[in-house]
Amino acid sequence: MPSTRSPRRALTAAVALLALTTATACGADAADGAQTKELRYQGSVGQVTLPELAADLGYLGDVRLNWIGNVTGGPADIQATATGQSDFGGAFNGAIVKLQAANAPITAVVSYYGSDAQTFQGYYVLDGSPIRGPRDLIGKRVGMNTLGAHAEAVLRTWLARGGLTAAEIGKVELVALPPVNTEQSLRARQIDVAVLGGVIRDRAVANGGIRTVFTDYELLGAFSAGSYVFRDDFLTRNPDTVRTFVTAVGKAIEWARTQPRETVVARLKAIISKRGRNEDTTLVDYWKSSGVAEPGGVITDREFATWIDWLADTGELKGERPKPSDLYTNRFNAAATPGGGA
Repeated sequence: MPSTRSPRRALTAAVALLALTTATACGADAADGAQTKELRYQGSVGQVTLPELAADLGYLGDVRLNWIGNVTGGPADIQATATGQSDFGGAFNGAIVKLQAANAPITAVVSYYGSDAQTFQGYYVLDGSPIRGPRDLIGKRVGMNTLGAHAEAVLRTWLARGGLTAAEIGKVELVALPPVNTEQSLRARQIDVAVLGGVIRDRAVANGGIRTVFTDYELLGAFSAGSYVFRDDFLTRNPDTVRTFVTAVGKAIEWARTQPRETVVARLKAIISKRGRNEDTTLVDYWKSSGVAEPGGVITDREFATWIDWLADTGELKGERPKPSDLYTNRFNAAATPGGGA
């Protein structure tokens, strides 16, 4: 099984690297005063990110994306951004709160995924499983894409609302698994519960033999769950590039929201085929929506306040709670400007 290394240690290591990388991060674009037109990023196997969709639709103009590899979890993605290995990254908003609380100079700029009636994260068991409610998970193994992020936060919230004490919640074993392997691990009975989201969830459900215990949508309603972040120094040096990026992502969200599903799926498949990474396109067949709640990916206080409170209540945040508005900005998003649209 993959490691269950502490997310806190990973966050601390990421922040420690900041001092070593800030000078490098300033790059050639700062040397001559010109804003960079190339953004390094990490993608996802067999799926298309919103920036990739925006680029294919022509919304990025002369800003280019430079794919540097794939990532399986949001915390690792934003840590790479904080340490200058990439220019932007995306993660669950609670993970962003924790990294910023560890003094990483990053700011969220646009929502990129969420949960709604069509697209959500579900907690699944095999049809014959006795697991029905929160107390049934004590002593059980739950597989999820990464620790210290969306899946863990929602699970612990559900368990706490179900009456479990902190000690009882601590007896639920969390296991980090690559998303593409989680369904198989459940079917092989290596884990008792699988956290499945998006197209991976839809494919697993279509394969049959599993049932839902609960979903984040049932627990919390529709909400934007994750944001793209940039380093603060990058925002200062490249405001026009960031504005182009954020507004393009917002336009891609609205394009996907308003087009027939078949049109979106066909476009996503074409993008995967064109980029030549030897990927299977079948996951895209199950695409339904981005789940982003606000038009154009505009961020609201609620999307951070929920997780600030949870992290503080569980002891993850020490001292004064940060203000949600200190963690994000909509100033680069045309959708946040009256009459700007998406």
